[in-house]
Amino acid sequence: MDASSRITRIVIVGGGTAGWMTAAALSKVLERGYEITLVESEEIGTVGVGEGTIPMIKLYNQALELDEADFVRRTNASFKLGIHFVDWWRRGQSYFHGFGKIGQDRGLVTFYQYWLKLAALGRAAPLDEYSINTVAALRNRFLPALRERPNSPLADIAYAFHFDAALYAAYLRQYAESRGVRRIEGKVVDVALHPETGFVEAVALDGERRVAGQLFIDCSGFRGLLIEQALHTGYEDWTHWLPCDRAVAVPCANPDGPITPYTRSTARPAGWQWRIPLQHRIGNGHVFCSRYMSEDEATALLLANLDGEPLAEPRTLRFVTGKRRRTWNRNVVAIGLSSGFMEPLESTSIHLIQSAIARLTAFFPYTGFDQADIDEFNAHADFEVTRIRDFLILHYHATARDDSPFWDYCRTMQVPEPLRRRIALFEANGRVFREANEMFAEMSWVQVMHGQGLRPRGHHGLVELLPEPELAGFVENVRRVIANCVDQMPGHDDFIQHVVSQARAA
Repeated sequence: MDASSRITRIVIVGGGTAGWMTAAALSKVLERGYEITLVESEEIGTVGVGEGTIPMIKLYNQALELDEADFVRRTNASFKLGIHFVDWWRRGQSYFHGFGKIGQDRGLVTFYQYWLKLAALGRAAPLDEYSINTVAALRNRFLPALRERPNSPLADIAYAFHFDAALYAAYLRQYAESRGVRRIEGKVVDVALHPETGFVEAVALDGERRVAGQLFIDCSGFRGLLIEQALHTGYEDWTHWLPCDRAVAVPCANPDGPITPYTRSTARPAGWQWRIPLQHRIGNGHVFCSRYMSEDEATALLLANLDGEPLAEPRTLRFVTGKRRRTWNRNVVAIGLSSGFMEPLESTSIHLIQSAIARLTAFFPYTGFDQADIDEFNAHADFEVTRIRDFLILHYHATARDDSPFWDYCRTMQVPEPLRRRIALFEANGRVFREANEMFAEMSWVQVMHGQGLRPRGHHGLVELLPEPELAGFVENVRRVIANCVDQMPGHDDFIQHVVSQARAA
């Protein structure tokens, strides 16, 4: 390939979080010689419920060289150490999926295996007490990892953010436009395809305007204006495994009391409710299955379980969980909701935007658009999203709840074969193995499987090499050190105020 084959004109259709994350990243990576145009309509608006993230978002912000304190101030962000799951296994019981490590591994054996043996002897504390993220979160304390203390649990703190998605998009828009991205306000009314190749040549806007390009990125949300409406790519429906198909969202005022450094997910009779605390408000939503609950019932249940006064009218979103059959089709790459939808149970939506952008830069094409590159891109995308799908299914399927038709369905449904094997392996001796570069690491699977009531029958054989008194001392020391470390951490609210003050002073 030579310079004449280089793609120079990129058109992003749609704004919001997906569009502006893509525009900002490409404006950083493609420093010169590229024309990046983003088309969006303020009339259409965005979904705007993707306010929870996972720790990989820090890599995106760092790649753009964003100042974290400035980011926290301008997006009204709070810090996130994990997710608190309430009533998922049984009503009245809860567990925590904390980011980062559990305990301290010893040799070739994970800490969880040592804990399993001691728990079987009735001598271990609850698993939550061996995760610094979980202990800190439930005490409303926060501190970023202290890399200067490599032998301390304080070096193992992994965190993400809660933020206002609209403010984040505006923040990234300013970043992208300062680097030459051109924004065009307007609605797409038609898509022009090449008569022979079927590639997108241009999008027609209201007012008889036309925007041409070589590479098109579809960030148009559920509609999939390019990937589906123009190219008819097709959609793989996963609602037989993830049956929720509606969400009612509403912000509410912050109550008196601390801003919690975690998302809360509370199971409801036909779905679940999220609670995402920001500096200026709380984001709330009720994800539910319309086969088992009406929109009016779902809205009433949400409004009855808010921590403060509603700040807007509840908004209902309709979706079909699944994915496009191809994320990259011809010269169109779908990013965000246009590529598919995974409900926000584990805050994966923004990460999927981020990973799609990274994948696009890794496979950035010439004008010839080699099919081998496109096929490999799609294979990586499919692997990532199917593993996330299985992780989400686990939450619904591994439950003892039998108090509603919805939970009866979820508990007894057939699950994908890879998930079935994973559950069987864990139930044997507590083993979990991460496959390739799947998103969720072993300890995430362990925490959710354990929290959802799955219990291994045995443990790793090498644990038997450690005498019982030494085992008990080792496990107890881990618990005590973590508790002492959390005692040294400031309150979450205090840390936010410190960060915001730093940003204002800069």
